[in-house]
Amino acid sequence: MLTPDSKPDLLDCLFSDLDLSTGAIAAVSGGSDSTALLLLLKDHLDRTASAARLLAVTIDHDLRPDSATEARLVQRFCAERGIAHRILAWRGDKPATGLAAAAREARYRLLAEAAGAEGIKLILTGHTADDQAETVLMRQARDDEGRGLAGMAPATLFDWRTWIVRPLLGTRRAALREMLRARDIGWIEDPTNADARFERPRVRAKLAQGDGEQRVAQALARAGQAALERREIGRRAAMLIDAFAGRPVPGLIRLDRKFAGHEDGQAAIHALRILLATIGGVLFLADEARCAALLSRLRSAPFRATLSRTVIDARRTGIFLRRENRDLPAAAPPQHNRLWDNRRRITLKDGPGDLVIAPLGAAAAGKAPLSEDIPPSLSRAALAAEPALWSAGECLGFAGGNAGSRSVSIAPAVAPFARFLPSFDIEPAAAAATLVGAPPLPAPPFRRHDGG
Repeated sequence: MLTPDSKPDLLDCLFSDLDLSTGAIAAVSGGSDSTALLLLLKDHLDRTASAARLLAVTIDHDLRPDSATEARLVQRFCAERGIAHRILAWRGDKPATGLAAAAREARYRLLAEAAGAEGIKLILTGHTADDQAETVLMRQARDDEGRGLAGMAPATLFDWRTWIVRPLLGTRRAALREMLRARDIGWIEDPTNADARFERPRVRAKLAQGDGEQRVAQALARAGQAALERREIGRRAAMLIDAFAGRPVPGLIRLDRKFAGHEDGQAAIHALRILLATIGGVLFLADEARCAALLSRLRSAPFRATLSRTVIDARRTGIFLRRENRDLPAAAPPQHNRLWDNRRRITLKDGPGDLVIAPLGAAAAGKAPLSEDIPPSLSRAALAAEPALWSAGECLGFAGGNAGSRSVSIAPAVAPFARFLPSFDIEPAAAAATLVGAPPLPAPPFRRHDGG
């Protein structure tokens, strides 16, 4: 446990397993946790990698009148210590509902943009063991499933490109504040952290009373156990995807019928949840109970069903999964780094010109080459829901990797992990990516293991 008089080698343990070769961005709000993170990280780099780049970034969410002033205070704090600093503001209209989730998305998007501009591959945040315990307790209160009880992952891949790392998840907030006091360093108190209108402050207030310390310890123990279970079920699901799933044509997944009767039913259900979400372009895994019932039906007579926007067509020759041909995106100009139907990531090398991206459609799919091993009706139905580039009503090329014009790339994406991939789920995400032809995962940020 970190204490104010911790020795440098103990402090270095917080960062020693991180690959800091491209430098690091520290997300700094000015609160105690992020301020401590910044100072500890700078100390570590000064001792072990003085040439490594360190950039502190403060996100001004523009939600409180004092936010811009507080950002400038952080800027001054960094300037006094020779730390490069940048303020990035979340501008524009804010949503009336789901504000916390929208702010989180905007925060990580801005941080990732800053990292990309600097060629830095790591973003470090100051989440602590206290934050972890609060997260687990909030999810317990919502009757969250076991996966969610793992809490925050040590690292999360954002947008399939940039790693967000939380090196302080094993450190208590009180120890960080003791360290700051010992250095005679203050911090900014965000009033929303004590605003009882929000769930986290209410949980935090309860933990400050009575048996709070015992509840924190129990929540952290539960998170650790849930994380182990989540990685293990993910590993087994990845093995089943690798062993039983194939992609005969773009947009169509074929499962060997032996998949449904595999002895590891728990892993088969988890693999099916991932595959349905990936094929259907759904951000959350398919419902576990419904997938369990579906898997049971797949063991018997052929049938057809729909779940998570995915058509499941069980035949004697295999179990086929494809995107259902409804609620597909309307034709629109391609936009850089946007997800199309949550199933394809678009990359523009220049402007879109007169190009639009839209589903291939039944007429064009009927002209596409077919696989001899797959019934034509299945191939054409799957291809019809795939994206294609169009110009003046003419199809220039359909997906299956890069499509059509050299100026536009349309690469497959793994929908439930395309925006946020916790390090708990690396193995099943990698298996799904290989299956659908998505780009490989960037190397994990930890030198020796996945950080879990």
